Amino acid sequence: MNKKLAYLYIVGGASLYIVGGASLWGIIGVFVTKLYDLGFTPAEVVAIRALMAAIFLLCYTFIHNRKMLKIHIRDSRYFVGTGIISIVFFNLCMFTAIKETSVSISAILLYTAPAFVMILSYLLFKEAFTLQKVVALLMTFCGCAFVVGIFSNDTTISLYGLLAGLGSGFFYSLYSIFGKFALEKYESITVTVYTFVFAAIAIVPFSGLLSSPQRLLHLDVLLYGIGLGFFSTMLAFLLYTKGLSYVESSRASIVATLEPVVAALASFLFFHERLDVFQYFGIILVISSIVIVGTSSSTKSLFKARSQNL
Repeated sequence: MNKKLAYLYIVGGASLYIVGGASLWGIIGVFVTKLYDLGFTPAEVVAIRALMAAIFLLCYTFIHNRKMLKIHIRDSRYFVGTGIISIVFFNLCMFTAIKETSVSISAILLYTAPAFVMILSYLLFKEAFTLQKVVALLMTFCGCAFVVGIFSNDTTISLYGLLAGLGSGFFYSLYSIFGKFALEKYESITVTVYTFVFAAIAIVPFSGLLSSPQRLLHLDVLLYGIGLGFFSTMLAFLLYTKGLSYVESSRASIVATLEPVVAALASFLFFHERLDVFQYFGIILVISSIVIVGTSSSTKSLFKARSQNL
């Protein structure tokens, strides 16, 4: 096999890993909606995800390389940022958006995160706005406007649902800010493990989940909880990270735009959610903006962080 074919083989295989991870993120709404149907609140679903993910990641890391579990106590501040300020509020907003809007629309609103990263990078790191970034930013805002139904005859998305969706994008973008400092001292698996450990510690006691712990023992709850914590969190992270080790972050970020497409498909197949032509056009605009911004250095950290938190 010559070098070019070998390269294509490696990149192609890596892309399949990334596609697998993005697809597992895309079906997260299926597990969340099923848990809602069983009577759980958004806070309780966040607690289930954080708790399940923390357990699976701790077990995996302990078996794979327990040295990765060692951290300095003073560095806990990093994981307060990644686990509590970012992950807890990001998931609360996203799961609320799923409940208030739809699986597909909440996924698109989540992908306003690159726009927030550009703004935060300008404010915090003095990174300049390039023409590429401005175009991507405008496309994101226009795309979201179409998605939420501003230009449709039948606007069904509430202000609360819209704000929750945009909030998920904002808090998701904060992970790349906090994670940047943590990743200077620790490996990605260590950051991921303690992100979810801190998230679980913060959300579980206050979510109401422990008021009726017997609910967690029902078979259907366990199945959907495992699906949420194992498949759409831990396994998605492992697959994406495996692919990321072979290709550059910008290429991975572009491939990962499959996620909202999978979310829209899942919402159609499982919940019969239908979007109008304006909303589909909005989806195309948002995904196109992600492709553009995927080549921008200021947002590479966001999608690299994606392999560590969802």
